[in-house]
Parts: sequence; structure tokens; C-alpha cells
Amino acid sequence: MELASLRPHVLLIPSLPIVGFALVSLFGRRLPRKGDWLATGIMGVVLGLSLYVFYHVFRQAAVHASLRLVVPWFDLSGGGRAMPIGALVDNLSAVMIVVVSTVSFLVHLYSIGYMHGDAKYVRFFAALQLFSAAMLGLVLSDNLFTLYISWEIMGFCSYLLIGHYFEKPSAANACLKAFMTTRIGDVLMFVGILIIFWKVGSLRFSDIFEAVRNGTLAGSWQLWAGLLLFGGAMGKSAQFPLHVWLPDAMEGPTPVSALIHAATMVAAGVYLMARSYLLLTPETFLVIAYIGGFTAIFAATIGVVMDDIKKVLAYSTVSQLGYMMLGLGVGGFVATGYTAGVYHLTTHAFFKACLFLGSGSVIHALHSQSLSEMGGLRKKMPITFVTFLVATLALTGLPPFSGFYTKDSIIAAAIELGLKEPKHALLPLFAVMAAFFTAFYMFRLIFLAFFGTPRNHHAFEHAHESPWVMTVPLMLLAVLSIYPVGGGAGNWFWSRNPTPSIESFAEHYGPSTIVSKEAMEHGPQPAFASTLTTWQKEEAAGDMHEEHLAHQAHQYAVAASLGVFALGVLLAWLVYIRRWIDPARVAARFAFLYRLLWNKYYVDEFYALVVIRPFLALCRTVARFDLRVIDGIVNFTGLFTRFLAWLVGIHDRVVVDGLVNGVADAVAAGGKNLSRLQTGRVGAYLAGLTVGVVLIAGFMFWMIGR
Repeated sequence: MELASLRPHVLLIPSLPIVGFALVSLFGRRLPRKGDWLATGIMGVVLGLSLYVFYHVFRQAAVHASLRLVVPWFDLSGGGRAMPIGALVDNLSAVMIVVVSTVSFLVHLYSIGYMHGDAKYVRFFAALQLFSAAMLGLVLSDNLFTLYISWEIMGFCSYLLIGHYFEKPSAANACLKAFMTTRIGDVLMFVGILIIFWKVGSLRFSDIFEAVRNGTLAGSWQLWAGLLLFGGAMGKSAQFPLHVWLPDAMEGPTPVSALIHAATMVAAGVYLMARSYLLLTPETFLVIAYIGGFTAIFAATIGVVMDDIKKVLAYSTVSQLGYMMLGLGVGGFVATGYTAGVYHLTTHAFFKACLFLGSGSVIHALHSQSLSEMGGLRKKMPITFVTFLVATLALTGLPPFSGFYTKDSIIAAAIELGLKEPKHALLPLFAVMAAFFTAFYMFRLIFLAFFGTPRNHHAFEHAHESPWVMTVPLMLLAVLSIYPVGGGAGNWFWSRNPTPSIESFAEHYGPSTIVSKEAMEHGPQPAFASTLTTWQKEEAAGDMHEEHLAHQAHQYAVAASLGVFALGVLLAWLVYIRRWIDPARVAARFAFLYRLLWNKYYVDEFYALVVIRPFLALCRTVARFDLRVIDGIVNFTGLFTRFLAWLVGIHDRVVVDGLVNGVADAVAAGGKNLSRLQTGRVGAYLAGLTVGVVLIAGFMFWMIGR
């Protein structure tokens, strides 16, 4: 089947949720069940369309197959710079639309049970529809312009959904915090987009990559463009130091948390980096790798002490996003890094959605999010327990669950880079240590919530398994967390999503949409294969061959992953099941470290001290300046104007009116005096006439005589 025939299906994928948003917003209160069936049904149709597109893209004989839809939109000021909009369907976007639509459909279905009876039920489903449409539009965009529009719509929807319970001050503050923090990254991203448009004259990815290839966009401008785009990704994907909004986003309903953390907002930043991969420079790759690796270990250590079940999962998300960024960063130098990072994005979506929806099932049963009030729930909620355990095993990296294969590949890529260049040995250390803490805090959560004795007997007695609309999504997501079922069979993802390279740009984004299998005979190459430094070539030419080095790194990664998994689970079992180690005594013994982790390394306090308080002080100073100086000038001007008007009034009354009235009075007086000459006597008139004639005649004779 020709990919061109998929155009209507591709256009419908983001369009249907937009229609659903409009219908639910306008008519939701009048629809049966307040329109939840309509929103859920639309996402079901979108899932079917996504699977159809995915099937036909991946059944193409070629390794790369892509479909591009381009529609002219407008010209900028008649300057000949057209701004087209369009869609790009390739292996990456085909996978992502399936991931997004699958998770979104299951979250919609789950929300029917979880949000039942909520006062803002219609508003919730309308926002879910727009949120899903924005993410689908983002992954299908063939240019940075429409991608940025979708990016900002998602930010607005996250504000609405995180602040769903806006009557709670904590929820109102959380949505504002998320909105403002991500805006920092958005501004950086916008500046990067402006640089690209200035240098390239277009925002289409094909034009941008062509500019990179021919040198139009190069040097420091290319470096800054990539770094600024990564700044946007740091905000959306909660990378240190812009991670602070994501844990507070737990104030929103649990289905929202699942959608944000699994397949929409936080995934957008990772997707942006993957889509912009050919734009990035080696320096940018290193920045991405180190920030991602540090974020992974940083967030994982905080998750160890959290008591809120959703906060534990939130820091888990931050940590896993760090893994993905680490993979993408390392992929600039190691062949498998890019594919591992993108693959972890897809597998993570399923097991993280399962974990969040599972936590929602627990919260729905206990009406509490505190792990200290849970215990023994595996007997009361067997479906929730089994699905939660499967997703936990996937997250912590035990084969045959999906997380092992993708996270292990990221660790292997980091180890390979460390073996090639020992100065980057910190990257695999970050990855391995984060894996240990992940295993510990996740099984700490499992043991505290589902094992042991109930710590809140009243809540435990009333706990029960969730209804089918909530458990069915859990079971489906748990099944998708198993590697062969979730897409691991046959290693199709690796063969279809090799690392992008400048060398293969013309074949992938040029006039032809097909790349032959022969182009992939030698396997994936690093994105900057032509710019790799001398040390890599020397290593390859030495005793340790490139392929042997990669194989050795993979062996180290498997051993390290399974080793730290076993250590983390064992430590959690000794602490929370066997009670051989008292966590309270450990916390007291290492009080400083415990307080440091409990207060999340005081990052929020640091921002409050260094950013928020000075900013508020500046606002107060500006307010005082406005009140005392600006308002003073305005008020003085008003008073002076009134005084001047008073003087002008006096001048008008005394001088102007006096002059006018004086002339009138003089004329009136003169007229009165002249009126006395009008006596009405004929004799007097004749006498006066005679006198006048005599005077005139005398004057004339006098003049003649001269």
C-alpha cells in the first residue's frame, strides 16, 4: 500500500480530538453521561487510525519510509518567506502516535470510573481531549512552528488539569508553578527557533537539516540553536534544574498524572531532541548527556524518602526522563544511544502509565496517598497489586520486562562511551547508581503499600478492588510492559530507528521517501560519525575493536543492571519486610542526609531565596515607585492643572469677561446719552439742521480759501 493513501488518516488523528474538545466543551452538560463516552470513543477511533498508519509504515520493504504533507499557510510580510504547515509520518512519529493514543485512550477509560461524580467532570474530559490533540499534533509536525504551537497548547492544558481542584491552594499553586517553570524553557526554545529561522529562512525540519548539511547553519549559531531547543526540552521534560514543577503536578487528578508522566507533556521534550537530532553538535550532546545523567541519579535519591505514593512515582519519572536524555546525549558518539533513548521513551510510557493508574486505584480505595497509612493491600486489591508489580519490574529492569532491555541499552551505551573516553566515566556511574536507587525505592513502595500489616485499619476494612473501567486499563498496560508483547519481538525497533546521521540525510529527507536496506548493512552509526575525535579512531585501531568494545559494554551493563537490581530489592526487603534495618534509626543516624533528601536538596528553597524573593522584592520596589513616584507625578500634574484652570478661570472672569462687558456697558451708556438728543420737537430738529448746514458750509468755504 502506498503511503500517500494514508493522508486522510493522518489528518484525522489530531483533528478528531479537537472536534471532541469542541463538542464536549459546548454540549457536554447536555450529552448523556456528560459526554465521557464521546471523548473516550473518539480516542478509541484515534487509536485505531494510529495502529493502521503504524502498520502500513512499518510493513514497507524499505528501512526508512516517510510520508510528508505540506500545506502553504501564509507569507511573512510579503517577503517571500512562506510559512507552510504540514505533517511528517516516519518510523519515529508512527511509533509515537500509537504510544500517545494508546495511553490516552486507556486514561480516558480509566477516568470514567475514577472521576465519577466530580463536579468538573465535563471540564476534565474536554481538557483531556485538547491535551491529547496537542501531543498528537506535536509528534506529527514536520516543522518547528506547528510543533511550538502544539507545545504551548499542552502547557495551557497542563495548567488546567494540574489545577483541576483549583479551590485547594496547593493545587492552585502547583498549576501556576508548572506553568511558570515551563515558560522559562519555552522562552529559551522560542529564541532558538528565531535563530534557526533567521539563519535558515524556514522552520521545516527538512530545510533545517539541509542547512546543517550544506553549512548554512553551522558553528556557534548551530550550537546555540541546539542548546536553546534543549532548554525548552529541559522545562517540558523536567530536567535539572527545571524539574521542580513535576512533583508538585501530583496535585492534579491521578489520570492526569498518568497522561502527563507517560505519553504527553514530559515526553514532548525527549521527542523534540530526537526529532532535532541532526541539528545538535557534539558539545550539545555532551550537555544533554551530563544533565540527563545527573537528573537520573538526583531524582532517584529523592524518591528514596518520599511518603506520598504519587511523589515517589513523580521523582521516578524525572529520573527516567534523565535516562532518556542520557541515551540521546551519548548517542552522538555511540551507535546505540539514540535508539535506546527513544525506545525507552516508548516502553516507559506503558509501565509508567500503569504505575500511576495503579496508584490511583489505591488512592480511590483508601482515600489517602500516604504510604505510612497503607499495607497489606495485595489481599484486598489483587488485580491492582499484580499489575503494579509487573510495571515495577519493568521500571526497575528485570528481564523479560520491557524496561530491562531499553534501560540496559542506555547503560551499555554510557559504559561504551566511558570505555572509549575515561574522562566521561561519570556518565555510566550516574546510570548504574540511579538503577540501584530505582530498584530500592520502587520495592520500598511495593512492600509498604501491598505487604505487611495494615497501618490504617479503618481505611483497610473499607478498601476494595476498583471497578472494571479502572482495572482493564491496568491489565492492558501491564501486558504491554512485557518486552515481547510490548514490541520487543524481532528487534524491529532497532532496525527501523537507527541513529540519524548527516550522511543519510538526503536519503531520509530528500526528494525520495525511501531508503534501501543496503543503506543499513553496516548498522547504525553515531549522529556525528564524521566529526568523531581522534581518540575514538585510536581506540578502534587498538587492541579493543569497536564491535568488541560494544559487546563488552553490553556485558558490563547486563551484569551491573541485574546486580544493582538485586541489591536494591534485597535492601528494601531487609528494611521493610524483615525489619533487620530500622529506617527510623538510619534516618536519625544520618539526619543531615535524610533532611537533605526529604527537602529535595533544598532546590525549591534555593529558588525561593535566590529567584522568587528577589523578584518579589523587585515587584514591591516597582510598586512603591509606581505609587510614590509615578502616581506622585500624575497626582501633582492633576493638582497643578486644577490650579492653572483656577487661574485661567479668574482671568476669564475678570479680564476677558470684564473687557467684553465693559465694551457693552460703554456702548449702552453712549447710546443712553445720545438718546437724550431725541426730544421729538420739530423746531429743535430744524434748528439743529440749520446749525449743521451752516457749519458744513463754513468748513467748505474755509477749505476753498486755503
